[in-house]
Amino acid sequence: MDIDTVEDQSNAPSYAKVVQKRPPNDGRRATSVPLTPNASFSVGYVFSHEMMLHRSFHGNPEAYGHPEAPERIQSVYAAIQRAGLFESMKYIPIRAAKEHEVLLVHSAGLWAKVRAFENMTRQEISDSESYYDSLSLYVMEQTTRAALLSCGGVIEASLAVARGELKKSFAIVRPPGHHAEPDEHMGFCFFNNVAVAARVVQQLTPIRRILILDWDVHHGNGTQRAFNDDPSVLYISLHRYEKGTFYPCGPFGSMESCGEGDGLGYSVNIPWPRKGMVDADYIHAFQQIVMPICVEFAPELVIISAGFDAADGDDLGECHVTPAGYAHMTHMLSGLAGGKVVVALEGGYNLDSISKSALAVARVLTGEAPPELPPLVASEYGTETVWMVAGQQSKYWKNVNPKACEPREEEDPLSFSIPEILKAHRQHHLYTQHNMLQIPLLTAEYENRYGSQVMCTPDMLENKTIILFVHEHGNLRVELEGRPECNVREENSYLIDFSNDLINWVRKEKYALVDVNMYPKPFAPAPARRKQPEAFSRNLITYVWDNYIQLSQAQRIAIIGHGPGCEAVMELLEERTANMRRYVDAVIQVVGMLKIPLTPRENAELRDWYQKKSLVFVNPQHPIFEPTSTMLKRHGRVMRIDELKPIRIMKKSLPIIEEHLKKAFTAAGK
Repeated sequence: MDIDTVEDQSNAPSYAKVVQKRPPNDGRRATSVPLTPNASFSVGYVFSHEMMLHRSFHGNPEAYGHPEAPERIQSVYAAIQRAGLFESMKYIPIRAAKEHEVLLVHSAGLWAKVRAFENMTRQEISDSESYYDSLSLYVMEQTTRAALLSCGGVIEASLAVARGELKKSFAIVRPPGHHAEPDEHMGFCFFNNVAVAARVVQQLTPIRRILILDWDVHHGNGTQRAFNDDPSVLYISLHRYEKGTFYPCGPFGSMESCGEGDGLGYSVNIPWPRKGMVDADYIHAFQQIVMPICVEFAPELVIISAGFDAADGDDLGECHVTPAGYAHMTHMLSGLAGGKVVVALEGGYNLDSISKSALAVARVLTGEAPPELPPLVASEYGTETVWMVAGQQSKYWKNVNPKACEPREEEDPLSFSIPEILKAHRQHHLYTQHNMLQIPLLTAEYENRYGSQVMCTPDMLENKTIILFVHEHGNLRVELEGRPECNVREENSYLIDFSNDLINWVRKEKYALVDVNMYPKPFAPAPARRKQPEAFSRNLITYVWDNYIQLSQAQRIAIIGHGPGCEAVMELLEERTANMRRYVDAVIQVVGMLKIPLTPRENAELRDWYQKKSLVFVNPQHPIFEPTSTMLKRHGRVMRIDELKPIRIMKKSLPIIEEHLKKAFTAAGK
């Protein structure tokens, strides 16, 4: 029968040679034969020096310099060995993952790509370096073997616990796995070790309900993707998020991302809004979110995606979780599933931090009590995040009580302005109901003023037709022109209703939409003296045009300005005159009672073009209709809508706008 063993490395390149010393308690066995029950062992571990052969060398064997370094697992192994813990742990022989196991999660294409690494020449490795670097990967001949062993090691560690041969196990493996998606390797990861192991356990044992708790500082996008519609696997991740700007980036790691279909509610994201999170924040999240949900779910097996890059001292994660913090989290999780816990190493890039943290976890696995913690109080960011997550998860889990973790109000609490609440509600509505995406801005200064206020439909770059909508929704002063009172609920209702109407029409016509809210945040830092607020607006709309709309495949473009957004539209016409005349087929303005609709100022040809392309909506009593006004003749069509507020004018005129744009696009013949 085939025996799993470590292969001889005598033929390996000199820079990759590793002294092979069989770990203590070695007991080789066929993979089909269960571990021999041994009353003296209830905890096991997986490890092989062979996984260290996967390394980045950049053409110089001595210059590795990559955070996902071979020494990571060596330092963890050495720390546990020095502490004497291996004497009470069973060595679980490692093996390579099999194709049929990997294909339970990954595509055949990904399997083939990873297998191909072992046949690459040094020249091919060098030539492909920039491509793999774009995926946050490095590859070499030994990458295939290391990835297979890493995945197979977690499978064996999980099966040993799932079959009742051991109570707990620790897979000291690399490369990590939680970023690897079903069809793509990325983020230092090739195969999703814990996801594959969970599927193998479900296939080969009676266990069905599995908890995967991921405390790596990065969101495990691959793991969530693998089980996003599966209610049999509960995935919980605590990670640094920062509005989707921290790796792996995007909204998939947000607290609103809770799974889909039958798996809705079985993905739980606790997204930290900043770096610097500490033990108190993690323990608070465990007490209020993690453990209540886990108790209700009642897992039959717990798998910890144990990345230690949130550990104090790790420069990549920049958080401050201590070894004691990891020990307490492990201890809490050990109270689930009858104590059946598998710990699988993920990230962690400071050798001192990862070794101390992993040792603390190993001590708990072998039965030691976690060390005493000092008095802990979660940070303001931590309590706020946990409270918001509780509000989200209480839709799916009865044990989660948002009121129990509601942050205490300070004597002088921070407040949010009504415009900010209106804007935030509308932006959230666009994202959750219409799948619109946030467009990133060019500098921190612009992000502070307009962050999350520029959104688009997902097909913006590919669509042949784009509607650019520029406005200041949330600016109540615009809506109050000529009005003595303001009903905030009513204003918000009109904002949402119109947004729905506009987007539904855009979808029906199969157009793309770019939505730009020019109303700056009230607490944004004041601009430098050399740059007036108006310059920010002008530069923002020009930036969106140059970097997104201009680079798209759109051949037909219409621009709609609402309220003060009309001024930004006119400035865009003057800043990019040639492009406007070439690509834009219609310009529409909707203004309030006290605003005069603008026209191009300097360029006579642009004025003539604008007169042919423009449509303006105003109240019948607008000053533009006064006998002494000369503005009326400068616009193409001016239509009267019997409403005072611009948003109501906009909503009422939408059918006319739709018909006008259809005719404009047809006349353009593009």
